[in-house]
Amino acid sequence: MKLLVIGTQGQVGWELERALQPAGEVVGLDRAALDLSDLRAVRESVLAHRPHWVFNAAAYTAVDQAEDDEARARRVNADAVEAIATACAELRATLVHYSTDYVFDGEKDGAYVEGDPTNPLGAYGRTKLQGEDAIRRAKCAHAVIRTSWVFSSRGKNFLKTILRLAGERDELRVVDDQRGAPTSARFIADASVALLWRAAAEPTLAERLTAGETLNVCSAGVTSWFGFAEYIVRRAALARRPRLVPIPASAYPTKARRPRNSTLSLERLRSVWGIEVPSWQTATDLVLRELAG
Repeated sequence: MKLLVIGTQGQVGWELERALQPAGEVVGLDRAALDLSDLRAVRESVLAHRPHWVFNAAAYTAVDQAEDDEARARRVNADAVEAIATACAELRATLVHYSTDYVFDGEKDGAYVEGDPTNPLGAYGRTKLQGEDAIRRAKCAHAVIRTSWVFSSRGKNFLKTILRLAGERDELRVVDDQRGAPTSARFIADASVALLWRAAAEPTLAERLTAGETLNVCSAGVTSWFGFAEYIVRRAALARRPRLVPIPASAYPTKARRPRNSTLSLERLRSVWGIEVPSWQTATDLVLRELAG
């Protein structure tokens, strides 16, 4: 089985390339190997590799910058995704694509289920939703995976920022009125591999992918950014521990609005796909151990 991973320079893509090795022949493409703004090259690259599965972990993720550069964000998050999806449809390949909690406006009180109405607040969420819609129009076999608050031992993310700032400042002011589930890139990758194996073993699950599946994949449990930061500072081996101060989002204005509630329901992931879900605390401890060496 041939597996194509697009976006191996990112947190999820790097973990996918590692996790998929036992499943078949893995081909990884980073930004240098595939320019997602060149839509013809994107399509031709997928067709040339002739994969059985494509995992698209590439994205324009600069949330605030996207407000001023929505056309570029759309090119990567929607137009390139459409090119990948149409190529998958032609090859009869299965596409696994990674989306975001930002397709929702965060106004729901409880956890979002996969079928809830979408209403993105900003350019990043809009372009990611356009990518989802493009996949559905292409009618290729697929899973659109929505996740939240991704972190890992690689790249730029909230966990690594908190660790850096903890060594530089005596006080950290962190937003406490936005909630969600911090999710490790490793768990997203491992859940994706489990998806592949379960679809191969269970015809009814394979049929779900053929028809098109949308699936929430994130850690178990809910916290705020302040709660996440507090846990990081408490569990990490730090030479100094700054004082943490909870603040409302209104006290930390950003160009793009963030959903106040990014909680995603895991019922389908657990009951239909049978995938075990670690708590966000367990996932955080694992990454902290990796960083500690």
